[in-house]
Amino acid sequence: MTGSFLAGVGGYLPTRIVSNDELAMTIDTSDTWIRERTGIIQRHIADDRETAAFMGAAAARAALDRAQIGIANVDAIIVATSTPDQGFPSTATAIQAQLGVTKGFAFDISAACSGFVYGLSVADAMLRTRQCRAALVVGTEVFSRLMNWQDRSTCVLFGDGAGAAVLTWDDETDDASGRGIISTHLHADGRFGDILYIDGATGQSTKPQKLVMNGREVFRHAVGKLSDAVEEALHANGLTSADIDWLVPHQANLRIIDAMGKRLNLRQDQVVVTVDRHANTSAASIPLALAEAYADGRIKPGHLVLIEALGGGLTWGAALIRA
Repeated sequence: MTGSFLAGVGGYLPTRIVSNDELAMTIDTSDTWIRERTGIIQRHIADDRETAAFMGAAAARAALDRAQIGIANVDAIIVATSTPDQGFPSTATAIQAQLGVTKGFAFDISAACSGFVYGLSVADAMLRTRQCRAALVVGTEVFSRLMNWQDRSTCVLFGDGAGAAVLTWDDETDDASGRGIISTHLHADGRFGDILYIDGATGQSTKPQKLVMNGREVFRHAVGKLSDAVEEALHANGLTSADIDWLVPHQANLRIIDAMGKRLNLRQDQVVVTVDRHANTSAASIPLALAEAYADGRIKPGHLVLIEALGGGLTWGAALIRA
């Protein structure tokens, strides 16, 4: 049998690091308040040079280097972002230009924090139908430019960064037991679009764009919907939580991450956590966490990796990957 394979992952984080203590100098908050509620210690904040395209291209280069795949082999670029550098052209085509890719196709996906899972699913489907042979899936976000820096309930939660994965077609892959993308499971429910959104979106308002979130409602939906998506993925493949080697969740809040790990009966050391150092980088958070876990050797060939995310829309989804 054949299948799509995660050949390499890479990440990029802005140079500037902002600690909780630094935030506490300008808003009514404290390191203790932020840590206890979110698990976040610091976040990276982009400078003027570090655009969504710049960071996405840097993460893509790192992923290609790890995969040992040349630029000339890339024929698809799918970018998940809620913070594009402009309305159009897409961030994907900007990354395409920065990488020097001159063939294939490129487009953006807007699914908020679930964007990387959505992008992975789309790329996997395109590889399976032979519309491409090597695809870059990039999550890149500059949420710092959407923050109300006087609102401590939201501005402490987010950070900037980019992560990328290279998917290739492997004619030797066995979808059932070999390496590769085993399955992806996507969902959305627009009835809950008012609990997490960007106010003042382009084309709808002249107001400055700012992120708005009802944290209590997001938390309430997150654990239930993510648990359902994870159970769907496991059931579809005749697996149980005991088969999972690694949970690589969207890094939104340590309480949500811990709740998911407990529901799956996973040990803490089976859950990849970066939210403490990166904060919530939205669509970039899963590929950044994957890049770290692959680079430090935690994820090894043959390991079963579960990823899951929920974001504004609401959108959510899960995927199973055999490393």
